[in-house]
Amino acid sequence: MEEVQNWRDILRKIVEDSKEKQRLIQALSISNITMSRWINGESTPRPPKLRSLVGLLSQEYREMMIAALREEKGLGEFVNPLDDETPQDIPPEFYAQVLLTRATTPRPLRYWSTCDLILRQALSQLDPHRQGLALWLIRCMPPSGPHKKVRSLRECLGMGTHPWKENLEPDGMFLGAESLAGHVVTMFHPQIVADLQEENTIMPQVVTKNERSCAIYPILYAGKIAGVLSALSRQVDYFSAYNRGSLLQKYADLMALALEPSDFYSDEEIMLHTMPPQEKQKQSFSRFSQIFRDVQQTVHDNVQSDLFVWQHLEEELLTPKQDAPEAH
Repeated sequence: MEEVQNWRDILRKIVEDSKEKQRLIQALSISNITMSRWINGESTPRPPKLRSLVGLLSQEYREMMIAALREEKGLGEFVNPLDDETPQDIPPEFYAQVLLTRATTPRPLRYWSTCDLILRQALSQLDPHRQGLALWLIRCMPPSGPHKKVRSLRECLGMGTHPWKENLEPDGMFLGAESLAGHVVTMFHPQIVADLQEENTIMPQVVTKNERSCAIYPILYAGKIAGVLSALSRQVDYFSAYNRGSLLQKYADLMALALEPSDFYSDEEIMLHTMPPQEKQKQSFSRFSQIFRDVQQTVHDNVQSDLFVWQHLEEELLTPKQDAPEAH
């Protein structure tokens, strides 16, 4: 019988690839020194970090790591939560349903109809017992500014189970370089955080009392990115389970079908800025309806009017206000 490798030896082999090492260090919010201490046996990851590490690995290495951890005294119980009842795959008939919707829905409604269909199905599979999950489609805003770059992201469509509202779209915000979603868009790699209220992530995160863990996967096409599919759970360590992470990745891949090729951007086209706090954004959003009505005086297409208003608000939020000159 083939001998099971030590998990530290497996990790040592994985990080021989410098790019993979850097990806894991950034995703886990640890230092090079911490990674070296894990490999050399000088320290052991805390359970949430260990689960996050396993969840970030490729399927081949993930299976090897789980087998090795189960053999190591005192660590086997840490990987048991990775076994879950979540199905590994999207039902084949649902793929057919998405393709049919995409083929038969008029263009003005195709994006919304396809995204809504995918989000509902994903929510039903990822949270079948309605324990508390939120899903967001977060898209890149079109290039703008003097350099014609993607400067921000926007939470476009979202839905959840209690304690979140079913329809999260009215709560959508702009996100930028300050966010975990922004980090995923910049790096083209997923991010999993086992405990948002305890872990020091590489990016500051505005966390509400309901948000305990998250997973964010890029939406890719032809080597370009359109945004991310973001999932939030009220349970700690919810997305380290292999099936959940794998399923979320597949839904992110499927979401690419809802978008146009022109919605995807290369890394050279992305230069995310830091977006203002939510309170300031909400002040600007309060004027959305008025701006929309003004725009429709000249632009009669609702989709184009909507995009124009969001671009206007993005520019407003990214443009520093000049202080009024002092009176003499």
